[in-house]
Amino acid sequence: MVIRDYRSSDLGRCRALWAEMTLHHREIYGDPSIGGDDPELGFDDHLARVGPELIWVADSGSGVVGFVSLIYEGQEAEIEPIVVAAESRSTGIGHQLVKHAVEQARKLGVLCLSVKPVARNEDAIAFFHDAGFRTLGHLQLFMWLGQSFPGQWRSGPELFGREFDY
Repeated sequence: MVIRDYRSSDLGRCRALWAEMTLHHREIYGDPSIGGDDPELGFDDHLARVGPELIWVADSGSGVVGFVSLIYEGQEAEIEPIVVAAESRSTGIGHQLVKHAVEQARKLGVLCLSVKPVARNEDAIAFFHDAGFRTLGHLQLFMWLGQSFPGQWRSGPELFGREFDY
């Protein structure tokens, strides 16, 4: 396994991985509208926003099985996203990608590196915690103004004596 710079020839595989990530979010939230009709095209928007120089892929020798990128702004950066193909998870690839992103952030002079897994993605939260992300910096609270359906939100974690849905 090698972690390398993104190449334009990786576009199709990264689009497929983006779609896989989006479908996972649809499943955990029970919302088929997440990502729109062509979820793989979300990668194109991401690529345009962060630039190819801040995307790295995990290449197994037979193809790209994951990628990670940094959203970089001065002394702060966010790992977003990290995606590993379902069939390649639990093999250490994700940890290699995070380690590479952390090294790249250090080279850029980043002081504060963050991750923002969706609240229902318990596997991702556990993964990032195991990877060393243990300091809470910001919480994003929101109010859903759209039409709700039964079971859309789960009663969830308590923080500082307050209960939240997720």
